[in-house]
Amino acid sequence: MTPTLAPQPRPIYLDCDTGIDDALALAFLLATPGIRLVGIGTVNGCVNPAVAAANTLSLLATAGRDDVPVAIGAYEPVSGVSRRGATHMHGRNGIGDVLLPRSRRNPVEESATELLIRLAHEHAGRLEVITVGPLTNLAEALYLDPELPRLVRRVTIMGGAVFAPGNAGKFAEANIAADPTAAADVFAASWPVTLVPLDATAPHSFDETHRRELASSSGLTQQALAAMLGTCLTQCGKQFSTRHFALPNSLAVAFATGDLDSERAPTLRVCVDLSAGPRRGQTHFAKLAEPDGPVGGAGRPAAGQVRAAGAAHLAGRAGQNPHEARVVLSFRRNAAPVLLERILTLALPTPARRSVAAPARASDPAAAPAASPVPAPALSPRGPAPTRARRQAQPVPA
Repeated sequence: MTPTLAPQPRPIYLDCDTGIDDALALAFLLATPGIRLVGIGTVNGCVNPAVAAANTLSLLATAGRDDVPVAIGAYEPVSGVSRRGATHMHGRNGIGDVLLPRSRRNPVEESATELLIRLAHEHAGRLEVITVGPLTNLAEALYLDPELPRLVRRVTIMGGAVFAPGNAGKFAEANIAADPTAAADVFAASWPVTLVPLDATAPHSFDETHRRELASSSGLTQQALAAMLGTCLTQCGKQFSTRHFALPNSLAVAFATGDLDSERAPTLRVCVDLSAGPRRGQTHFAKLAEPDGPVGGAGRPAAGQVRAAGAAHLAGRAGQNPHEARVVLSFRRNAAPVLLERILTLALPTPARRSVAAPARASDPAAAPAASPVPAPALSPRGPAPTRARRQAQPVPA
């Protein structure tokens, strides 16, 4: 009898701007069987990419996962000057001003773009990409290696809004608004794209019950997440009069791993507004089967207008997938219990790795000092490739 070979774990690359929801998403990935997290790139978003890399390395250390390479990505968007930052919700260090133990590791010398390209070649046809921050690194990778879409199995993106209002102004979702040109180019590439917008994620959140469950765990990662949630739940209570923290990034990750099923997920044409006005970064959608029917909430254009708005941007892209994406509009069940249960299963580090200190708060005078700033990665022998390969960005008004 021929022995049955065990299935190979699915290789996954995560691109993030490690704030609190990114931290929850990372813990979910680390606890998910059947996958292998082969690399993480950071991008300017909730915090700058160096701080995001330090946060990521520290979180990996609490879980005893020193096998995952972390690379620093783009500091500035393709679209122009950065406008990101979320200290009002995520604290000064992006993770609720919780002080995690310093990792003994540094980011790899490769940039996030170079790491992604290398992993795509090493896992050709198998690598799955999940992005939960601005899409700058992915766009830079496309400029450097036009063959990248052929090598990547699928791309899952947390971003955009169909019927839901924006969270970066009235119209746009924050990850897309942070770098609209990069987002448009990522959507236009010929890889299979799944978009998890605010519509699907808004009904799902963590509250004080979930925080207490995490705090009662003996794992350092879970305790750190509980401390972070305490910060953002307090901020949510002050700003929105409700102690519920939305989980868009974690939901995108859980959908990508197959732990959540969609209830509605049509394939739509996607166009990103690249104008200089208040709608910059807004995502517009049109049904493939009904090219003249309106799609989207109040103030969103009909499909014909979508095609007109995107025509100039699609010029010269014949033969590629013109802004088509599977768009998840809703999930079949409440996702919060799925996320919590999985995160609670994250194994403790091995005894040799349990010497790391417990997380502390920045306001605690006895707390250890915050992690040292992470230097930008050294340039590869090829020089500053992402900057060299970057296409001419459209100017952003002051």
